[in-house]
Amino acid sequence: MAVQTLSERRRPGPLAVFWSAPSSFRIGFVLLAVHILLAVFGPFIAPFPQQQMMVGRPIQGPDLTHWFGTDQLGRDIFSRTLHGGWIVISLSVTGTILGVAIGATIGLACGYTRGWVDEVVMRLVEAILSIPFLILALLTVSMAGPALAGSPFLVIMVVAIIYTPRIARMARAAALDVVMRDYVTAARLRGEATFSVVRRELLPNVMGVLLVEFAVRAGYAPILIGTLGFLGFGMQPPSPEWGLMISEYRNLLTVQPWAVFGPGLMLSTLVIGLNFFTEGLARILGRSPVRNSK
Repeated sequence: MAVQTLSERRRPGPLAVFWSAPSSFRIGFVLLAVHILLAVFGPFIAPFPQQQMMVGRPIQGPDLTHWFGTDQLGRDIFSRTLHGGWIVISLSVTGTILGVAIGATIGLACGYTRGWVDEVVMRLVEAILSIPFLILALLTVSMAGPALAGSPFLVIMVVAIIYTPRIARMARAAALDVVMRDYVTAARLRGEATFSVVRRELLPNVMGVLLVEFAVRAGYAPILIGTLGFLGFGMQPPSPEWGLMISEYRNLLTVQPWAVFGPGLMLSTLVIGLNFFTEGLARILGRSPVRNSK
């Protein structure tokens, strides 16, 4: 019969850990959980197919059948909003993961090697950072050409390109703080390869910084994707991406404002949830998230 030690008996459960976390973390976690559940199950619980026209009268106000009313083509806005959740979240997370992976690789490599390679790469990173993020996004879309216009791959690449230099700068700063530690010096003296030192010594010790940066950038990604959709450079019709829906329905504000309210509410609550979650996560890890640039 196994005997539990005193430390095992006193170990708090998941609910105790959750309730002991900062309130901002709990609020953000709940909001994100609701959005993820809606993104996964929304297409199955939506009352109508997202592109089915004339399910009601065009430009109809909200009622028990159409919670957010209908658009110009008689499509159910509530159903389209539910279908759009998976698009926004998947594009945001995928683009952010790619940006963090590339940026962390560049930043850690520069922070470890230093020298002239570090100087050249960082000057290039600073030059890219001097370009406003929206202009950089539009330049990337225009350079991709019409073949990729409106594709999810292009939207993901835009998010990754915008975030890569920002993550690289943060990863380099974190690496410079770790690279002079004794365990890194000992690994060098043992003759370990650069890749091995970066993977086994630097990466685990800067993971907290990268985790907070990922959460911060993921919080801004829906805004960026929604902005591109609103301007017509992101996902293209008939996609139910929320920024694109707001752009399509902005002319209905005076006659059917619920058409904009639905996707606007979902986008705003997602961003609020991500920001609360990031703030709480940073407090748990004892770090301050950088919010001065997207």
